[in-house]
Amino acid sequence: MTITNYGTLKTAIADFLNRDDLTAVIADFVALAHAQFNRKIRSHRQITRGSLTINTQFEALPADWLETIRITMDASPIRVLTQISMDDLTRYRTGYDDTPNAPVYFTHIGTDIELFPTPGTSYTSEITYYAKITALSADGDTNWLLTNSPDVYLYGALVHTAPYLKDDARIAVWAGLLAQGMNEIEEETTAARFGSPLRMRMR
Repeated sequence: MTITNYGTLKTAIADFLNRDDLTAVIADFVALAHAQFNRKIRSHRQITRGSLTINTQFEALPADWLETIRITMDASPIRVLTQISMDDLTRYRTGYDDTPNAPVYFTHIGTDIELFPTPGTSYTSEITYYAKITALSADGDTNWLLTNSPDVYLYGALVHTAPYLKDDARIAVWAGLLAQGMNEIEEETTAARFGSPLRMRMR
């Protein structure tokens, strides 16, 4: 069957399992796969731009943030902030004069960023980041991953049936197909972000 949304995904999972006693937990298998995807997948389709007002030492990251790509601050001149470690930022703050000024560095503190120097005024900034994959809830729901790679969602959920199917030889096959699909997403992202590798021209 064609997988087009959350409802058809759950139906496909049930068909592959060929069991009628797991229907109530199929949503859990999908949720576990979804959590794994947010940890493992970094696709160009997740790249999002958002506004960020910088006016204090600590600023909250967007609610759907997973990983920062860059932060560009509308100062004079416009600058791209440099990400450093927490330890390095602490050394900068304790070892140099932290007079309020336009920030140059940032580090991650949980779901916030810490800036140095501490901003002396308010700056309009843009953050480019990898956003979380939108969760599936209603049967008609979909997201970019399910639309473009339904096989990854299917095999990801099937792999998470392992606690119920300990002796099922298909799990190794599903895991291999999942790994292949995730590798292909990575390759697609590399090509989209950095261009396809150069190919030797044949004469």
